Amino acid sequence: MRTKFKIKNNEIKNLLGSEPYNFPKYSTQILNLANQNAQGTRPVVVGQMSDLIQEFSGQTLKEWEEWYLQKHPDAIVKATEKIKEMVDNFREVIGKIDDEMIKDWVTDLVIVKTFIGLRFQEAILAKTAEMYQKDYRLADPEEESKGIDGFIEDIPVSIKPETYKSKKSLSERIDVKIIYYKKVSDGITVDIIELE
Repeated sequence: MRTKFKIKNNEIKNLLGSEPYNFPKYSTQILNLANQNAQGTRPVVVGQMSDLIQEFSGQTLKEWEEWYLQKHPDAIVKATEKIKEMVDNFREVIGKIDDEMIKDWVTDLVIVKTFIGLRFQEAILAKTAEMYQKDYRLADPEEESKGIDGFIEDIPVSIKPETYKSKKSLSERIDVKIIYYKKVSDGITVDIIELE
């Protein structure tokens, strides 16, 4: 007898008595993306599922459906409306996507975002120097070996992720001012408190 095995999602649905839904190829990917953007199934819309399933005392899928819809009678409709609105937005924009836009998107991803993602330290130096109305430069390889990433005028600085603050036991010793950063969804937050 096998000690390890896999039960696929469709089989789980069948085992639990769910009628299979037949979605056309790619449709669930589009719906998932629409839902992520619309936030249609967030707890504020449909309830906190992990809590609700613990509260539920029934046994069958049908009982769960009835119980859930009594507690959240408008949830499915509200979630559907949010996602439908986003799908409509997709429909509108998909007609505008042509070969040139696809090429621009690929170029932005492969060239621009890769470069920015790998060279954001210079952007941090440049912005910090601009705020102090000073010049900046990147460190040379010898300076980098000492933990220096660049200079604001003649002040050596190291640029580290915010998580570096909590790593007190690091063997690395940096005897220069540290600029901390944190990547966020729309850019980078920068902490220059050590320069003050």
